[in-house]
Amino acid sequence: MEFFQAIGRRYSQKKAFDPARGVPAEDLQSIVQAGMAAPSAGNGQSPEFIIVNDEATVRKIGDISQWVPLQTAPAVILVLSHPHMRQTLDSHTECLIGDAMVATENMLLACTALGYCCGLVDGPFLKPEVQRGVCELLGIPDDRIIFISVPVGYPAEPEPHRPKKPFAQRASWNKYEIER
Repeated sequence: MEFFQAIGRRYSQKKAFDPARGVPAEDLQSIVQAGMAAPSAGNGQSPEFIIVNDEATVRKIGDISQWVPLQTAPAVILVLSHPHMRQTLDSHTECLIGDAMVATENMLLACTALGYCCGLVDGPFLKPEVQRGVCELLGIPDDRIIFISVPVGYPAEPEPHRPKKPFAQRASWNKYEIER
């Protein structure tokens, strides 16, 4: 798929995935490698990734999170970072957040380019009990947190793409003339 096609087709799957249609390990590795290729502040390469494609483990993550995409996806990629990012807002935190988001966007586009749908799920991991439960399940050390999860697969039923605002409402040339 051409790059700009992937950007245009990417959407966040908020409903159930088709758990019967798996994602090959080679594709999951390629998706994570796209995330690892993202730029990072000072080349710190701070995000770490856990690919979960064991069906029983994915279901346990879904049970802990109580989030439909995580309950039904055939695979989930977890983006890990440092707990500092949720404790103190400073330039270090901004870099950690930026690093994780750029890596995640690369993975979202890679998923789409490979023909999968995916999501960007962070909300459940803001709850301490969900964070703690999934970290314990996967053996994630205390000096890491789950920042974002990316469920990957095929939709059980396709979702309509949500419309984007027109260019003029989000961008302008040479000075601020954004339509508000």
